[in-house]
Amino acid sequence: MIDHRRLGRELDLFVSDPLAGAGLPIWLPAGAAARHAVEEYVRELPLRIAELGGMYRSERSGVLGGLSRVRAISLNDAHTFCAPEQVGTEVAEILGLIRAAHAALGVRPAGFRLSLRGSGDKYVGDDAQWTRAEDLLRGALAGVEYAEAPGEAAFYGPKIDIQIVDAAGRESTISTIQVDFDKPERFDLSYTDSDGSRRRPVMLHRSLVGSMERLFAYLIEAHEGAFPAWYAPVQLVVLPVSDGQVDAAADLARRAVDAGLRAEVDAAGSLGARVRDAARRRIPYLGVLGASEAADGALALRLRDGRALAPMPADAALALIGGQVAARAADLLPPG
Repeated sequence: MIDHRRLGRELDLFVSDPLAGAGLPIWLPAGAAARHAVEEYVRELPLRIAELGGMYRSERSGVLGGLSRVRAISLNDAHTFCAPEQVGTEVAEILGLIRAAHAALGVRPAGFRLSLRGSGDKYVGDDAQWTRAEDLLRGALAGVEYAEAPGEAAFYGPKIDIQIVDAAGRESTISTIQVDFDKPERFDLSYTDSDGSRRRPVMLHRSLVGSMERLFAYLIEAHEGAFPAWYAPVQLVVLPVSDGQVDAAADLARRAVDAGLRAEVDAAGSLGARVRDAARRRIPYLGVLGASEAADGALALRLRDGRALAPMPADAALALIGGQVAARAADLLPPG
C-alpha cells in the first residue's frame, strides 16, 4: 500500500525522532525544499490578510502518525473583511484560488461539503444571520455538486469544506471557507460606507490548502513522491559520463542554480547506478553529459517517466526546465 510515512523515509523528506517528541515531525532538506516552494506559491496568491503560522495542539499519542496527525502544524490561514454585499463575490473568488492551487499542486478533491448549523446551543448569532450566511454559500456553490452536512458548521458560522481521501481511504478536509458574522460583532468592528454611515463588516476565514503537514501527507501519497517539477526537492541532476566531464557538469549545475533551479551534480559511481539513484529519488530531470555534449555545450535530458530527449544546447535545456517550473506545470514537457 502507498504510505507517505514509508515514502517520506525513503525519499528523505521528513523524520520523527523520539528525542524531539511524538507528533513533532522534522523536515529534512529535501522535504523542506518542496515545502518552501509550496509556501512561496501560497504567499504569492492575491492577499487580504494571510499568514502561514505555527500552531501546537495536544493530540493523544495513540492517534499520531507521520504528517497526518501531529502536534506541531503550520497552518495556511487568511481573513477577509468585506461589506455584506461583497461576500458572495469574495467567496467565489476564494473558490477560484482554491481550484488554481489544487490544480498546480496535483490535489484531487473527493467532494465539496456545505457544513451547516445543527441543533444545540453551541452556535452564536441569530437565525437571520445564519440563514443569510448559508444562502450566500449555497449561491457561491451554484453549479458545483456538494453535500449538505448539518452539525458540521463552526460555532460562529457555516462553511464550505473541500474534502480529500488518502491512500488508506480516510477522508479529511484540506480547504475551507467560513462566513463569520460573530467576530466583527464581538470586537465592535465597523467601516464608513459610501453614504457616510457606519456599518458592520463580515469576516471570511479561508484556508487554501490547510496545514503544510496534512497537505504533504496527501501530496507524498498522491504523487508517490514524484512531485511536479516546480516543487520537487531537486529539479535537475547533472550526470557526467566520465571524470572528463565533471568540471563541465559543475559549471552547468551552477548556471541552473543561477537561473533559479534546484540542481546538483552526481559524479560518484557508475552511470547506471546514478541513473537508478535519481529514479529512486524521483528527480524530474536528469541531464547526461558525455564528451560530445561537453564539447558542443549541449545536454541530453532524460525525464523521470522514462522519456529521453535528443541532445540540445544546454541553455535550451535549462530554459525548457525553467519554463515548466515557472508555469507550475503538471507535465515535464510543454504541450505539443
